Amino acid sequence: MRRFASVVAALGTAGAVSAAVIAATPALAAPRHAAACSTNWGTNAKHLGSTAGTVATRVQAVRAGRHGCFDRLVIDLSGGRRPPTSAQYVRHIVAQGSGRVLSMRGHAFILINVRGPAAAHYRANAVNLAAVSGFTTFRQVRGAGSFERITAIGLGVRARLPFRVFELGSPTSGWRIVIDVGH
Repeated sequence: MRRFASVVAALGTAGAVSAAVIAATPALAAPRHAAACSTNWGTNAKHLGSTAGTVATRVQAVRAGRHGCFDRLVIDLSGGRRPPTSAQYVRHIVAQGSGRVLSMRGHAFILINVRGPAAAHYRANAVNLAAVSGFTTFRQVRGAGSFERITAIGLGVRARLPFRVFELGSPTSGWRIVIDVGH
């Protein structure tokens, strides 16, 4: 009986020590953001609405933000009809109207076409539409012009990464086109 009690005590002490060692070892812990960083969006072209026509809804501004799993580009639009939008990876960003190839920072490029004109104060040909220095994925956001009611934006990224496109807003409050590109 004494021997049995000694074995049980030894196992209990060893189990407590093992549990303490495992709890104190950070390498065995699961990554904190594994489920939150699911970016299974794909790299294929994305389209919102019909690309057959244009609307009078105007592009007003572009802004960028950083998140834990992706970088985000937001295109602010006026109220009115929902503008058809497309985004796709291309070899080069080409200026609207002139067809001139624009130089861009990055190893891959997403062309975003909003089928609506630029607002009067929007800098449709700006070399840097949004400040993205220090971003994980974004390298440059460049205006590619606004011609025949189609406003183009070039997005230079570090590699061909999965992205998604969706819209927020309403005809009365205005629209926001959101482009997220995974890290």
